Amino acid sequence: MLPIILDVTNLTLAIIGSGPQARRRLQMVDAAGAAFVRIYAEQAEAEMVELAGDRLIETWPSEAEIAACHVVYVANVEDALAEAITAIGRAHKTLVNVEDVKPLCDFHVPAIVRRGDMLLTASTGGQSPGLARRLKTSLEEHYPAQWSERLEILARKREQWRKEGAAFGELISRTNQVIDDEGWLS
Repeated sequence: MLPIILDVTNLTLAIIGSGPQARRRLQMVDAAGAAFVRIYAEQAEAEMVELAGDRLIETWPSEAEIAACHVVYVANVEDALAEAITAIGRAHKTLVNVEDVKPLCDFHVPAIVRRGDMLLTASTGGQSPGLARRLKTSLEEHYPAQWSERLEILARKREQWRKEGAAFGELISRTNQVIDDEGWLS
């Protein structure tokens, strides 16, 4: 596994499906700031219709529509459809994740704790989603919502230090000093 964080503001993403896992994926990409999201679902559930709004396309995607995406999430669909979507995606170098079907996944989604722009993740490489959820709960307890504000404080200080000409090593040292002085990791 290769851990990376994708900037999805300029990528095209698709959510294929309509049930609870598909809705959770849509909420996740929306929280990440994805600007180009298409949702495909035949006979979409009312909750998905409301959540997706005018992004919902009430049919399954064509090969061209899948090929036009960078990342595709598949959830709450029949196995045969998930397999077909994966085959098309892979043929067009589109990254595909099929909820809880490891052989059909080009990537796995970690458990995510979002504190503003700060992301904390836990992954088991798809081996134990239950463990990843437990780790997420622990991270939420150890890093409460005020970490969003703490990150903003550090970002403002870092920008000021850079304007003052601080080198990279000095930025790290000063950041650590603020964290220690404030007792944020004590």
